Amino acid sequence: MPSEYHHGDMDISEQAATYGGFMVVTKWGSLAIAALLVLLVLWFCTPAGFLAGLGASLALTVIGIVVLREKPDAAH
Repeated sequence: MPSEYHHGDMDISEQAATYGGFMVVTKWGSLAIAALLVLLVLWFCTPAGFLAGLGASLALTVIGIVVLREKPDAAH
């Protein structure tokens, strides 16, 4: 019955944990795909070759880790 529903009474800890996990996988998965894409494009589509692609991919990965890591004051 609609009269039995009270807004804000439901425990949403599981939904919040699922959302947090999804955001973590999305964030780090996007970084991995971007680094792989940079490696493959520079390796196969330019005369730069494998080593240039690997270097750029590693640089992107390091910068991405620094930017995307959890900050201590980011807890809400």
